[in-house]
Amino acid sequence: MGMTMTQKILAAHTDMESVAAGQLLLAELDCVLGNDITSPVAIHAFESLGKKQIFDRDKVVMVMDHFTPNKDIKAAEQCRVCRDFCREQSVTHFYDVGKMGIEHALLPEQGLVTAGDLVIGADSHTCTYGALGAFSTGVGSTDMACGMAAGKAWFKVPAAIKVELRGQLRRYVSGKDVILHLIGKIGVDGALYRSLEFTGEGMHTLSMSDRLCIANMAIEAGAKNGIFAVDDVTLDYLQSHGAAEPRVYEADPDAEYEQVIEIDLSEIEPTVAFPHLPENVKTFDEIKKIPVNQVVIGSCTNGRLEDLRVAAEIMAGRKCADGVRVIVIPATQQIYLDAMAEGLLKIFIESGAVVSTPTCGPCLGGHMGILAKGERAIATTNRNFVGRMGHPESEVYLASPATAAASALTGWITSPWEVMTS
Repeated sequence: MGMTMTQKILAAHTDMESVAAGQLLLAELDCVLGNDITSPVAIHAFESLGKKQIFDRDKVVMVMDHFTPNKDIKAAEQCRVCRDFCREQSVTHFYDVGKMGIEHALLPEQGLVTAGDLVIGADSHTCTYGALGAFSTGVGSTDMACGMAAGKAWFKVPAAIKVELRGQLRRYVSGKDVILHLIGKIGVDGALYRSLEFTGEGMHTLSMSDRLCIANMAIEAGAKNGIFAVDDVTLDYLQSHGAAEPRVYEADPDAEYEQVIEIDLSEIEPTVAFPHLPENVKTFDEIKKIPVNQVVIGSCTNGRLEDLRVAAEIMAGRKCADGVRVIVIPATQQIYLDAMAEGLLKIFIESGAVVSTPTCGPCLGGHMGILAKGERAIATTNRNFVGRMGHPESEVYLASPATAAASALTGWITSPWEVMTS
């Protein structure tokens, strides 16, 4: 039996010629990632192992993005542990205030991941890098510690689900709508410990931003990883960002999939995930007039330049609704600079929004946009669990940048098609 793309990457990082679903294996790592919340735990675990030196100072990456700039004393102490460790270990890729960005936007931008890589990160959305043709997955802080020490990690080879994409997205419909549609179709455990492998002629019409968004939320369907077949879009992106030489793996024609899901991109509509699960999706033929108190445009899911461009296009020359707090967060410093050079930040500020330094802040209820009891937010983030963005009696609705921007203007959850055709 042939192997899937994911299985080929895993096999290539061992001394085995082939692997099969369910097999346990120890694989070499190309990158170990942590942030300011998960890394301190990993650092303490690393030290408890009696290790003095990380396996490769070029392959360990730490990004201070969740509670930075430090929001309180505890956050400051967390970051100090990381700063001291990275200085002592001469970690090449340490990103702090002024250099940092939201980790899963920053690593692709900096060319730190390439096709064929095997990446673990102490953050569940590490699956983002599957958009680049890499196997990447989230792990716990203890696994991160062992990865930093040995440069290896244990894996159970996942079975796979193939997602065949055809057609092309309509205007103001994006990768966020695609992945919400898919999660709504299979549920938050529909791909539990499976590899979601995206392919098909429709895949080639998706931008890298769309792919990164879709791979980012594979975990919200329970997947071990999400991964896209490598094409010219992938290779052009990797080359333009200075990534290492790609190692391209293709699924065998006789690769085994537990399920094949077909999605016609031309039929996808603006989609919203209602509280309190990403699977609770609705399109606008089902949505009543729901007022919102806050709009967040940003995160590792949708804080890229393409996301800001579409939001600015909708908000240009218009004002945010009275009583709605609109927070825009470029995902990296470079995206911030590019958005400023293009005049996007001016559009946001003139519309009545606030623009933040790169941070995960509001996505996890950390800072820069906490909800009070009874408040609602529509956000381009990836989770809407109970209390995710603040008070346990608040509500988070997940949507694309286009839908979030349209909602910012009206004060209730609104389709971008409604705003741009009125």
